[in-house]
Amino acid sequence: MKSIKIGLLGKIMIAIALGICFGLFLPEWTVRIFNTFNSIFSQFLGFVIPLIIAGLVIPAIADIGNKAGRLLILTVAIAYASTVIAGLISYITGAATFPSMIEPGALEQFADNADPAPFFSISIPPLMSVMTALVLAFMCGLSLAVTQHEVLMKAVHGFEEIVTLTIKKAIIPLLPVYIFGIFLNMTFVGEVFTILTVFIKIIGIIFLIHVGILILQFGIAGAVARKNPLRLLYTMLPAYFTALGTQSSAATIPVTLERTVRNGVSEDIAGFTVPLCATIHMSGSMLKITACALALMIMQGMPYDFGMFIGFICMLAITMVAAPGVPGGAIMAALGVLNAMLGFDAEAQALMIALYIAMDSFGTACNVTGDGAIAIIVEKLSEKDRN
Repeated sequence: MKSIKIGLLGKIMIAIALGICFGLFLPEWTVRIFNTFNSIFSQFLGFVIPLIIAGLVIPAIADIGNKAGRLLILTVAIAYASTVIAGLISYITGAATFPSMIEPGALEQFADNADPAPFFSISIPPLMSVMTALVLAFMCGLSLAVTQHEVLMKAVHGFEEIVTLTIKKAIIPLLPVYIFGIFLNMTFVGEVFTILTVFIKIIGIIFLIHVGILILQFGIAGAVARKNPLRLLYTMLPAYFTALGTQSSAATIPVTLERTVRNGVSEDIAGFTVPLCATIHMSGSMLKITACALALMIMQGMPYDFGMFIGFICMLAITMVAAPGVPGGAIMAALGVLNAMLGFDAEAQALMIALYIAMDSFGTACNVTGDGAIAIIVEKLSEKDRN
């Protein structure tokens, strides 16, 4: 008999369900065991996050620079603008709707319910702060993009392999246990049902936002190419549903390419823009992270404003370019920015991971479908240049 393979999303859902169930009746000492694990794992995450930023962002920027050309600059600029606009739309929508759906400071009522203390803790100081890692990554990445130093390029790609392996073999496999511990503890102290109620509301709003963003993207593409935007979007639906199943932009590239060509994009332009956008275009991921971050800040009574989120969105759009090709890779790359710019602690980061992965396939589907719209725009603009 073939063994049943459960993906990361399934494991996270099982971990949340078990955490809620067991948290209703397990004794305090059991909760303390998992709080001990979570304390150590959160320290490990804090240590790894700056290394993830350095290890992934440096080669990502360096490799893009190696392909320098006007077509590249045009594609990157459109993809970045699309990602930032998606974040701004998500923030504006969330800021308008979430306060009426979420009680501000909803979790503060549980502040007096102290979490069961871990049996022991281990301090693992990071080698550098998140902001230091970001500045270092941009400085080294841009320098390597210009110099293409062979030895240093091999070194950063080797370090990238180490970081990616750490994510795939250590962080991702342990995430369900970490999430289980978080929800076990939240159930024990009485927070969980408040959080779950908010989760359901957020998921509904995010789904509507991502549909609206796809309509906007293809509306612009249709206007530029003078084609029916709904027909263009309809043609891309096989790529959308493939991404829902695979949860991977890279795995969906063949379908995205084929549907993009069917929309009238030349094979040369499609062959260049689609694989590139699979790495750098993150509009679906951006809208999810922005909405989830805003909702959690409202729940925890944290201050926020438009200026704060503009900086966060612009920085996150760059950082997510380096997201590894694994389910949940974008949120792993975003943890450092969430901590440095929005002040998210370990528990808030864990909630972000759980909420993000619960909708991971929809974000990926939005990303790859939007790649088709970008290819149409690039095709039309490059035509004008050639003429």
